[in-house]
Amino acid sequence: MDFKKRVEDLLDKALKERPDIFLLEFSISDTNDVKIVVDGDNGVSINELVAISREIEHNLDRDEEDFSLTVSSVDITKPFYLKRQFRKNLNRPVKVKTSTGEEEGLLVNVEEDRIVLENKVREPKKTGKGKVTVIKHKDIPFDEIKEAKVVIKF
Repeated sequence: MDFKKRVEDLLDKALKERPDIFLLEFSISDTNDVKIVVDGDNGVSINELVAISREIEHNLDRDEEDFSLTVSSVDITKPFYLKRQFRKNLNRPVKVKTSTGEEEGLLVNVEEDRIVLENKVREPKKTGKGKVTVIKHKDIPFDEIKEAKVVIKF
């Protein structure tokens, strides 16, 4: 069995033991630099990253293959890759780029084929002076999403 296949099998085994953690990126360079990026439905702790790393590293023989291994969690500034990441980020502010522009709002629902963003806007009252706060929802189909990220506010 070649090196890449062995690492894939060990990674699959490690992730099957942790069903709330999922793979986002896996690569092996020509010099056997193994890079694994994971995310979790409830985030990923350092202990879980260490466990995945050990599951792989302790089952490979460094006398057979020289390699480096990096197991990390996804960077919060990176765009979402999977629908599962949208579900993980429910009730967080997100910015979504579509072919027609950008939308920003609170991610309030993730359906099979779309997401729903919520915004509070101030609109003139129907009668009289002044403004009233109105909650608006925007449906965005997944096939229109080019990129989506969590909005980080300080």
